[in-house]
Amino acid sequence: MASGRATLKAASRTDFGSRESRRLRRQGLVPGVVYANGEDARPFQVAERDAGAVLSEGHALFDIEIEGSTAVPVVVKEQQRHPVRGDLQHLDLNEVKLDEKIQAEVPIEVEGAEEAPGSKEGGVLEHITREVTVEALPTEIPDRIVVDVSHMDINDTIQLSMVPPPQGSTFVADDLEEVTIATLTPPRLEKELEEIEEEAALVGEEGEEVPEGEEVPEGEEVPEGEEAPAEAEGEAAGEESGEGESGGEG
Repeated sequence: MASGRATLKAASRTDFGSRESRRLRRQGLVPGVVYANGEDARPFQVAERDAGAVLSEGHALFDIEIEGSTAVPVVVKEQQRHPVRGDLQHLDLNEVKLDEKIQAEVPIEVEGAEEAPGSKEGGVLEHITREVTVEALPTEIPDRIVVDVSHMDINDTIQLSMVPPPQGSTFVADDLEEVTIATLTPPRLEKELEEIEEEAALVGEEGEEVPEGEEVPEGEEVPEGEEAPAEAEGEAAGEESGEGESGGEG
């Protein structure tokens, strides 16, 4: 097409069900559906290799051409992948009108982490929010949003309110200041976590001896050849009492 957008070529699909879907996947095909407001959904099947090529390019908007019909602009509604292998299992698309605004999820990337002064001082950059909802005309939905973090010092935080939205689009969120994109934490926090984990591991170890003079906790056995402190003191007191009574009788 002359639109300049990537085009995914597919074939119509008339058989449905999980058994049919498995058959398609064995043949290297992926089942999918195109949804359009006020129109019937259009099932299709597409080569997994072709679908993967278009999706891997990260286009927010592309065209799909189902055999026997003209190409239409679409955005990804949902893509289902195998939980282990990661291969594409099913693809749902939404047909869009180019003159009507839509909302779409756009990935957020950070750049310049190694150049950040805080990173050079040993700080740890944490990329918190990796996706944001953007509203714009379909042709103005960005493929990705890149946030520059090269200026960050230790204890700095970047909120969504500090990121300019791409031209022609707006961010969709209840409070932009509450959406954290990235933070740069001091290195000591990471070391403290390691120390806490080490202490917890030591506390959980079995076989710790009870210090001399302390009672054995209830429910634990006294090591063979030893007496519990309380019992030993009781026996000693009894022996002294018995000697006293014998002396008195004499």
